[in-house]
Amino acid sequence: MTLPEETLDIQTPENVAFGYQVAGIGSRFLATLLDTIIVVLVQVIVLVVLAFLINIFHGSALADQFSAWIIAIFGLIASLFYWGYYVFFEMLWNGQTPGKRWVGLRVIRMDGTPITLSESLIRNLARLVDFLPAAYGIGVITMFIDKQSRRLGDLAAGTLVVQDRAPITIQELSVKRTIHLRPWANVALDGFPIERLTDNDLNLIEDFLQRRDQLTHRDQLAIQILNTLHSRLGLPPPTMSRFEAEDTLAAILLAAQNRDKE
Repeated sequence: MTLPEETLDIQTPENVAFGYQVAGIGSRFLATLLDTIIVVLVQVIVLVVLAFLINIFHGSALADQFSAWIIAIFGLIASLFYWGYYVFFEMLWNGQTPGKRWVGLRVIRMDGTPITLSESLIRNLARLVDFLPAAYGIGVITMFIDKQSRRLGDLAAGTLVVQDRAPITIQELSVKRTIHLRPWANVALDGFPIERLTDNDLNLIEDFLQRRDQLTHRDQLAIQILNTLHSRLGLPPPTMSRFEAEDTLAAILLAAQNRDKE
């Protein structure tokens, strides 16, 4: 049975909610499987190299002592690599390991900001408990119980695994920088105080218009942004549809940009 994916809405200081698609158990299991395969393969390679070294010294006077050191070194390397693998890549790739990156997942904090070293350490040290009694038994049970599919490590660290947004290329960004008003849009900005808008207001509008095709609850966001602007400027709340709200935001941004050019 496939569990329904949850959406996490995170409020920004401007009272605008951005949605994150919470990763389900299936995608998280696949990412963990890929990471585990990588960890095991690297440990096997290290083990083969150490076994080769033991074979070289076999029969010598220091063979037994050397073999004990080799085994101890392998145990240390295996432990450090297992625990350090996840922390290293989550810090290097902003919440992603090779497995998560391949599947398209990312670890974030519950407020939507990137995880820090302390949170990565906590969630990965708790991995040992999640793994008990075998094959992430406790972790899977916890993920089934928790509404946002978090294991004990996530609960302890205050983190969440979400579907990663598709990367935006420089070429795409340059295209999205140009905001156009639909030719058939009928927007009247008479009396709207464009000059009272702050840079934060305009950046918020531009960010929404550039990313609206990728946002969840797009219709609610457009209306919510307009309501926030009207409330801050002391204007009565507008009554309009989603398309009218988006056209109005585009018209406001274009009017502000044209005003700056004058």
